[in-house]
Amino acid sequence: MFFKQFVDEGLGNSSYLIGSEEAGLAAVIDPQRDVDRYVQVAEGLGFRLTHALDTHLHADFVSGVRELAAQVGLQIGASADAQLAFDHLPLHEGDTLALGDLTIGVLTTPGHSPEHISFTVTQARQPQPSTIFTGGSLIVGGAARTDLLGHAMTIPLARRLYHTIHHKLLALPDAVDVYPTHGAGSFCVAPTSSDRVTTIGQERIGNPLAQPQTEEEFVARALSGLPSHPVYYKEMRPINQRGPKILGGVPQLPPLSPEEVQAWMEQGGAVLDVRPSRAIAEGYIPGAYGIALTAPLTTWVGWLIPFGTPLVLVTGGSADREQAVRQLIRIGYDDLRGYLDGGLSAWEAAGLPTARMAMMSVAELRERLGSGDAPVVLDVRQDAEWTAGHIPGAIHIENGRLPYMDLPLPIDRPIAVHCQHGPRATAGLSVLARRGYRNLVLVKGGFVAWQVAGFEVERG
Repeated sequence: MFFKQFVDEGLGNSSYLIGSEEAGLAAVIDPQRDVDRYVQVAEGLGFRLTHALDTHLHADFVSGVRELAAQVGLQIGASADAQLAFDHLPLHEGDTLALGDLTIGVLTTPGHSPEHISFTVTQARQPQPSTIFTGGSLIVGGAARTDLLGHAMTIPLARRLYHTIHHKLLALPDAVDVYPTHGAGSFCVAPTSSDRVTTIGQERIGNPLAQPQTEEEFVARALSGLPSHPVYYKEMRPINQRGPKILGGVPQLPPLSPEEVQAWMEQGGAVLDVRPSRAIAEGYIPGAYGIALTAPLTTWVGWLIPFGTPLVLVTGGSADREQAVRQLIRIGYDDLRGYLDGGLSAWEAAGLPTARMAMMSVAELRERLGSGDAPVVLDVRQDAEWTAGHIPGAIHIENGRLPYMDLPLPIDRPIAVHCQHGPRATAGLSVLARRGYRNLVLVKGGFVAWQVAGFEVERG
């Protein structure tokens, strides 16, 4: 069996290419939308792609199964309970798919979502599967969350997840390799481990959800410690169910002159600057969103920019532009109108205005906190980070809430914004500027710099 894992560190997810070397046939499991990666690897190794399989209706990215089918003519396989509105093979418990000398089996594994299935792989002349692709039903040290479909379904899905893990997945042999879709960095899970692969035996020993426990204990444990999740999640499931738009490849954006971008903004168009956060802070187009490519875009664009917003990009070069487009189409931000030709240098050369983010060191911040013109300190990290430790007297609002929350922030006082290191605060500050706040200051180095300096930390 040939096997290759494709890891998206930004989304915290993995997709997989598996193939029969004997037959030269291959399948992709939980593909993302920029499918050229899978096609290139398969063709380069002499495989013919025959199947694209989804474990569930994804809430965090646009599925690439339709894109693959359009490009190479393969068969789409998905849970019958997903009720997809496009051509596919509906799969049920016990169904099998032949991939040369490999047999792909279907297990219904609801919990993370009601229609969830997992795929086992059994090699020729073997009585038991050697591998299972579990999607979100079992991950390293846990399982994917059950609260993404609303409060009414959260506990019922957690109960179904209990039976999936304890009565189905743990019935597999300890030696079975487990390849989840969700992992470290995904907001579909509570933080557990940086590992992305495991075995049934390892999870039986070390996974808190796999330990002997009552159903009630399991539900309480499964629902504890869940972080907030990006608001674009609510858009993904319906898109994946009705069928994503087929792009025909990674879009190539047209170059736009500074004057064209200026006219776009004057008409109310949105500009997204994806350069490194330090470069954004040192100079950016007023009114632009400033979300660094490494923030990552897949999380923070989907949290801070309304879904469906047409965008013009400002990038540092062609490689960054391609990576930005890939990240954006993965989460359904398809309406990309072009990019600023020549970048910010061209904008400045055209004599158009730029802005800089005021910056302050943690030493300056601490000194000013004891003065008469003390700034308001705004901590935009996640709840768990805040609870673990924060600057005394700071206001806490998660970054993802800044675009739509009724903010308890003064207009007439300086606001010192920080996150853990800097990129999230830069993005949040650009959102605050768009909302009319003018006296904004970026705290250099974030909370880490505050801690390293040995300044006071409040916990809880």
